[in-house]
Amino acid sequence: MANWDRNKNILLELVKLPNNSRCADCCAPDPDWASFKLGIFVCLNCSGTHRNLPAISRIKSIRLDNWDDDLVQFMKANGNAAARNIYEASVPVFYYTPQHQDCTVLKEQWIRAKYERREFTAESTPFQRTYAAEVYEGSLWKKGKDNKHFLKRRFLLSQKDFTLKYFTKEDRDIFHPQQSKMPKAVIAVKDLNAVFQPEKIGHMHGLQISYVQEDHTRNLFVYHDNGQEIVSWFNAIRAARFAFLKMAFPGANESELVPLLTRSYQKEGYMEKTGPMHWELFKKRWFILNSKDRKLLYFKTPLDAVELGVIFIGSESHGYSVKECLPRGTRGNKWKCGVTMDTPDRQFIFMCEQEREQKEWVAAFQKVIARPMLPQDYATEASLRRRR
Repeated sequence: MANWDRNKNILLELVKLPNNSRCADCCAPDPDWASFKLGIFVCLNCSGTHRNLPAISRIKSIRLDNWDDDLVQFMKANGNAAARNIYEASVPVFYYTPQHQDCTVLKEQWIRAKYERREFTAESTPFQRTYAAEVYEGSLWKKGKDNKHFLKRRFLLSQKDFTLKYFTKEDRDIFHPQQSKMPKAVIAVKDLNAVFQPEKIGHMHGLQISYVQEDHTRNLFVYHDNGQEIVSWFNAIRAARFAFLKMAFPGANESELVPLLTRSYQKEGYMEKTGPMHWELFKKRWFILNSKDRKLLYFKTPLDAVELGVIFIGSESHGYSVKECLPRGTRGNKWKCGVTMDTPDRQFIFMCEQEREQKEWVAAFQKVIARPMLPQDYATEASLRRRR
């Protein structure tokens, strides 16, 4: 008969080992669950996906459940590192490996890709060729520019000319099948970014695709009902970006290029903003901090297709600073938690609804201001000045 207490203590010691002390799938600290079919330790969130794969993975709590001797021996003989050597043997460099703070669909499809579809075992190359294909094509539901309706659109991502195109009509010309319809938009991969935004878009598979056109940032909001398909699109965009950057910067290391493939925004949310003279009425705007490019974008609503304006955030040594404030004599502001940003050209005043948001925005701005400016930042600053 198994000694339950002894086996529990063995598992609690195993999970303290460096390779096991974080979830095998999302790197969350202190995992409390384990798959006794795969020999891995996982967090509570990832254990839910494993429970949906009973033919592949079986889950137990290392603290609450009783463990038989043979299962404990299996866990001792395997562990997270051994599983990674099998199931992550050939993850493409461009493939996004989610962390615990990422959205559900990214983590779920990462788990399914590893264990259910076995996409990254040493012998599995067809999946990788699909992501990195010269042409990736399919349908996505896209939000209309001036309304809240999502319409089915055909998208085509090409590594031949490094563009993303979408078409207002899905069907091809039946009389000339070799000819495609004219695209509604042609977007350069050079200026492309993609980030999952399920809460903003209102769909658990919502993806925001952003790009720069005529010096203005534009957004496409899309989703697909199939989680595997939308994550495949996300990684196909990363693959196209990787191929483009390798061509553009042939001497760069892969480790230098990977952080540039797609970028999450440091902070988003509503603030009130006034004009340059400070006597104008405050207006509520949706702000997005793109810290990588040192840009603070603002929109009328979270789902606007085109930004209303952009503020460049330089470094402290170039005359940029930010602080909390309680401005007096302002007009039209409903919120009272102020943020003042000083730049060489003017002073910006923002109002936050809550003190917590005020402190978060100030901290986010300070991180950008504390970073030294790079050569490309000077070019960005000059380009934005020409827009005025």
